[in-house]
Amino acid sequence: MKADRQAEEFAAFVRETGTHLHHAAMLLTGDHHLAEDLTQATYAKVFVHWRRVQSAESPAAYARTMLLNTFLSHRRLRRTGERPRDLTEADIGPPLAVPDPDLRVDLLAALAGLAPLDRAVVVLRYWEDHSVAETAAHLGISESAVRTRARRALQRLRPLIDPISERTHP
Repeated sequence: MKADRQAEEFAAFVRETGTHLHHAAMLLTGDHHLAEDLTQATYAKVFVHWRRVQSAESPAAYARTMLLNTFLSHRRLRRTGERPRDLTEADIGPPLAVPDPDLRVDLLAALAGLAPLDRAVVVLRYWEDHSVAETAAHLGISESAVRTRARRALQRLRPLIDPISERTHP
């Protein structure tokens, strides 16, 4: 009975946070398949530690931290031999609603050019809308490191994004 209740609570948590966590994973990885893998690996870790996650002040924030740690850990290891196969729409479901698919692809490519930690800083600060202090706490780095990494990452992204914005807003 207790295990059934915990499984139901976990399933409800996944339904509630799944889309947002997957979008963050997509921004971190820049690849649909890797984002799916990252989201799945994160939820596997959340499930293993469900009691601790559930009793946290913010279970969603706890899961985001696990997502970031899993992403950064995977990037450090750099040992994946998996290659995705071509999937049909029936395999993956309908595409996400995006105003301009070309813009989305260009932005993901620009993010992919950043180092993993810089990408994590940009995603947390500008996608997740976290403060400098929250971002520093999530990543285990100083606030000055967050500000420096964000500034440098934006400087690297600006030349890539300016032509994109000119193309979409003539």
